[in-house]
Amino acid sequence: MKVTLVSEGTYPFAMGGVSVWMDQLIRGMPDYAWDVVTLTVDGTEQPVWDIPDNLGDVLAIPVWGPASPRRGRPYAGEAFKNIYAEFLGIVLTPAAMGEDSERFAAVLHRLFCYANDGGDLIGALLSNDALTQLMDAWQESRDDRISLADALVAARLMGRMLQPLTEPPVRTDVVHLAMNGISALVAMAAKWRHGTPIVLSEHGVYLRERYLQYLTEPVSHGIRVLLLSFYRRLVGAAYQVADRIAPHSSYNRRWQVRNGADPGRIRTMYNGVDPMHFPVATDEPDRPTVVFMGRIDPLKDLHTLIRAFALVREVLPDARLRLFGGYAEGDVYAASCADLIDELDLTENAVLEGRIANPADAYHVGHLVALTSISEGFPYTVVEAMACGRPVVCTNVGGLAEAVGSAGLIVPPRNPEAVADACLTLLSDRELRAKLGAAARDRVLDRFTLGRSLDDYRHVYEELTEAGG
Repeated sequence: MKVTLVSEGTYPFAMGGVSVWMDQLIRGMPDYAWDVVTLTVDGTEQPVWDIPDNLGDVLAIPVWGPASPRRGRPYAGEAFKNIYAEFLGIVLTPAAMGEDSERFAAVLHRLFCYANDGGDLIGALLSNDALTQLMDAWQESRDDRISLADALVAARLMGRMLQPLTEPPVRTDVVHLAMNGISALVAMAAKWRHGTPIVLSEHGVYLRERYLQYLTEPVSHGIRVLLLSFYRRLVGAAYQVADRIAPHSSYNRRWQVRNGADPGRIRTMYNGVDPMHFPVATDEPDRPTVVFMGRIDPLKDLHTLIRAFALVREVLPDARLRLFGGYAEGDVYAASCADLIDELDLTENAVLEGRIANPADAYHVGHLVALTSISEGFPYTVVEAMACGRPVVCTNVGGLAEAVGSAGLIVPPRNPEAVADACLTLLSDRELRAKLGAAARDRVLDRFTLGRSLDDYRHVYEELTEAGG
């Protein structure tokens, strides 16, 4: 059995929950052969994970780096114009969630065939004729105009997102997508060329996260509308093409069904951890300590956590906030967190600790673990903290409430006051911390072990390959 894992910007070139999950699958099934395809920025990324012995090829497909100079004048023939007209007609037509997903998948198939029959897909998108088509289709559908400059930027971005359709399709027994979106194009190409079955997992809700991203993306209204409409159609098409959809929470499942996924092909499969790697913490630090463990990323909304901690310190002046998570030198969001810590006069009490080799060590140095994300799937950090017997404070997004149950405190997102109140409740009540921590450990042992997770995936892989073979 060979399984190819496909993701955007993760394993083995980045840390984070998706990468942890991929590494768990590969190492947890040593009798399988594995390949990895990762959509990257420019192809120069270097692995940050030790490569397991059963991981074969690691293919990076550069998508977001500087565009390569093109020779000659871009050209779109009649074949491309016909496909592109239908593509734009679907993308620019308002529709109910999930509507026209099969039709859009068929259009993507035609673009794949065009690119693999010698057509220059990226060049065609940038041709004068295609830009004119885009501007005309916009005007016909919306009764206003999009500028040539915006049409050119949108065409370039869509060309990058469609890049996987121009690559040779992978040869494998199963393609397992770590996320929806442009990664799905890799799986679609393999299915169209080789009949390869597709498993689609989603850790977060890909489409929702794109909408959150473009709230602050420095692009014009026209570009924002075009790209979000494209993402919406692409996500729906991926649900149609996938043979098995494996969300990591019931919350994700609801989003998928609302976006047109067939409930009969959905099987919720929770992330799991090895309890041996996350032993129960046997003592607590001397000072009241709140711990965060995870990516230093806007979706984690650390600004809310830092503001909440400032309120905690008004009641407990010696409290500490320890933020564990790696980030690149010069990272803008990490810098904004450091600036906010300084602005709120917390530099003696709140620290960006950087990456830690053993996550369990981070959970053990706090009284509680907090996660104030604005979007999540079913995060490892919460399950790991629970396995260590630490109570958690989490926002009510994604599968967090589903993971925590009654073994922690759930608060609204973007609400520093609610986060602070929950932290103070736990920090001031040792008996409650002990009760919730014990319940958290029991919940992990009962529901969220790595062994159960691996068994579920093995069953899905074998079921799909037996059905096809």
